[in-house]
Amino acid sequence: MTQGRRFPTATDAVGLARIVGGVLCITVLGYAYGLRIEVGDGSPLDFFGYFTNQTSLFTSVVLIGSGALAVLGRRVPAWLSTVRGIATACLVVVAVVYNVLVPGTGSAPPWVSAVLHIVFPLVVVLDWLLVGDRPPLPWRQLWLVLPYPIAWLGVVLVRGITDGWVPYGFLLPERGPLSLALHVVGLLGAMLAAGALVWAGSRLSVGPLALASRVPERAG
Repeated sequence: MTQGRRFPTATDAVGLARIVGGVLCITVLGYAYGLRIEVGDGSPLDFFGYFTNQTSLFTSVVLIGSGALAVLGRRVPAWLSTVRGIATACLVVVAVVYNVLVPGTGSAPPWVSAVLHIVFPLVVVLDWLLVGDRPPLPWRQLWLVLPYPIAWLGVVLVRGITDGWVPYGFLLPERGPLSLALHVVGLLGAMLAAGALVWAGSRLSVGPLALASRVPERAG
């Protein structure tokens, strides 16, 4: 009668925590979007044109997916670990740019900004460093951190030229091509640096939850 019983493990706790964290972040994004709708500025293209909002949604979906696999007792595939590494690197850039270069900007309530620019990135980075369910990411794949921000920058720059909307002032077309080029190069350089830190972090297995790297087999 009890042969198939399986007690909760650290892997289950980590998986559930990721699901809850992802859902909570999406809830915060939904709340912030609702506030924009209330003031008549509910364009989803504008709201998710912000790198913070877009990346937070992207990372939340990745966390929910990897968390669900952990709860189900399935190993996270290598490609999903790579995607989570990319998302983590992007959130590192979000946190650094907001807290160092443009602190206190934006129209969201302060607590929403704190969640999206401090709390969520910190939780995601700690999850990456302390939970050992990701393989060492190959250095030859470090370039994979660039396509997503390049695509985002391309859309933003085209919108800035065509309809005049940009999410951040340093990307305004009127600042001139030299300023834009320097900021683009700087952002992509920051992405590579953040990616290198995340890739290096994937080689750590010193956290108290490193045992979560071993997904137990489900009893039949």
